Amino acid sequence: MTYFQRLVVNTLIFVSLAVVFPNMIHVRSLGIAVIAAFVLSILNMFVKPILTILSLPFTLLTFGLFSFVVNAVILKMTSYFVGEMNFGFSSFGAALLMAVIMSLVNAVVSEHNLNKEKE
Repeated sequence: MTYFQRLVVNTLIFVSLAVVFPNMIHVRSLGIAVIAAFVLSILNMFVKPILTILSLPFTLLTFGLFSFVVNAVILKMTSYFVGEMNFGFSSFGAALLMAVIMSLVNAVVSEHNLNKEKE
């Protein structure tokens, strides 16, 4: 999946999750969702590898489930940099749930694109 496709998918995920879970995630507008997707991609590029390496023992002990916590921390950092009033979560648990859902949706979309490229 290209960078632009991933930005579009993450933007759509943010908007749809804000509609499905209005008490857990707040996205002010579609433009803010695009900015949040861009900030998330930058944080995934620079900060997530460091957090992944630092949390490797916990990730191994939990058989990989701690990676969702790392993703939730990245989402909370995205919320901080975009602005809590523009893009925010009601709690860390909400960010954790969004991280799990986003991981699942991104995995399905990536697998679909991979299968489509093989045909």
